[in-house]
Amino acid sequence: MNLDSLRDRGHDLAERAARPFARALMGARVTPNQVSAAAMALNVAAAGLILDDAMVAAGIVYLCAGALDLLDGALARLANQVSAGGAFLDSTLDRISEGVVFAAIAYHFSMNGEPVNAALAVLALLFSLLVSYTRARAEALGSQCKVGVTTRAERVVLMAAGLAFGLLVWVVWLMVALTAFTVVQRIVHTLRELGTPARPESPRSDA
Repeated sequence: MNLDSLRDRGHDLAERAARPFARALMGARVTPNQVSAAAMALNVAAAGLILDDAMVAAGIVYLCAGALDLLDGALARLANQVSAGGAFLDSTLDRISEGVVFAAIAYHFSMNGEPVNAALAVLALLFSLLVSYTRARAEALGSQCKVGVTTRAERVVLMAAGLAFGLLVWVVWLMVALTAFTVVQRIVHTLRELGTPARPESPRSDA
């Protein structure tokens, strides 16, 4: 069984686990967009805890935010509220959340006299954003691009563990390596699917 199959099975299991909570939220008339906003608020709270050096609490809150991020999709599917606008909002809030948390981590390292680790935190953020960007751009051009060793779910689990168990430095270094490798994987995969020669009908943009 390859990594993609394992990831799909894990996602299916998580989806099943989330359904009872999604039903409860649906009964309370909570919308998927409200859950997405709550997840971002928890990420902002996690960033604040990082700034206060409350790393264990930050790791727990960050993991809870990740769980809510899974729950909004389950709720949308269960309530038949899946929409392009909701998907766009969810992805955008995810990127904001990553930026806020990594900014707090970089600040933490900087204030503790660790400029190299602060710079690596910025690189980890850059590559994390590129993991998402390469998939979005590839799929906009007609390529399926779900390959890669480190997706959003793995990044959340790694960062939560790094915060909660005092392994933040090691996790940041690991995330730089894994996210950079994932970006390369997606670039290679997409070029193979689309073909390297530029095609006039395929618009190119730096956006």
